[in-house]
Amino acid sequence: MRVIRAPSIGGAHEQVIRMILEKGRVLHTEDEEATVEFEEVALQVDTPLAEPSVSPHSRFQQKFVEQYAKDLLHGSHANFEYDYHGRLFDWGERLAVDGQPVHVDQVAYIVEKLRSSPVSRRAIAITWNPVIDEKLDDCPCLQLVQCIVRDGKLCMRVIFRSNDMLTAAGANMYALVRLQKSIADQLGIPCGTYTHISLVPHIYYIRDAHDIEPFCGKGKLIQPVREVCRACQRCDRAMTV
Repeated sequence: MRVIRAPSIGGAHEQVIRMILEKGRVLHTEDEEATVEFEEVALQVDTPLAEPSVSPHSRFQQKFVEQYAKDLLHGSHANFEYDYHGRLFDWGERLAVDGQPVHVDQVAYIVEKLRSSPVSRRAIAITWNPVIDEKLDDCPCLQLVQCIVRDGKLCMRVIFRSNDMLTAAGANMYALVRLQKSIADQLGIPCGTYTHISLVPHIYYIRDAHDIEPFCGKGKLIQPVREVCRACQRCDRAMTV
């Protein structure tokens, strides 16, 4: 596993995109989408509330990520096959115990667990629901959230089974850090580190070619693997690799 350390989530986002584009391998997914992917990676952000919280190269800027974070924390009226708010704050769709529907507020559990036992390693939330997700074409990428209190600070660790690092990870990180701060505020302590683990980090290099270009800078900032440049064709580098 590769580890990237950065002082902010915006900086971590830029570093992981560079690593994937320059050192990744090309793979067509089971949905026949062209990706460049890398081995598992951990982004450790020492000061997750520091700026830049959003990379200036990202298509999704402050207004978008703030709304995304609001939807994760408070829910949305939009219709999706699933959403992270529901999976974290009301887990248990289609499940029943003793004939009663299951509704688990996992965030409330994390807060109460750490309030009652600050040294606990059991303050976790999961998103996967086998009853639903084994049949979904678009199933949750975020799988697990763990919070621990160390040195008087709330640290958060999250695990993604798969992560679109170019267009999704920036908003994912921003929203989860807002969740981290919300939990920390309820406990009356500051935020510590945020660690974002992606088991299969990837970029859709044909579908999202327009989003690669601002990070790449036409080959001046990042020198992608040749398959990415040849598919992009937006600068002279495509003719030389």
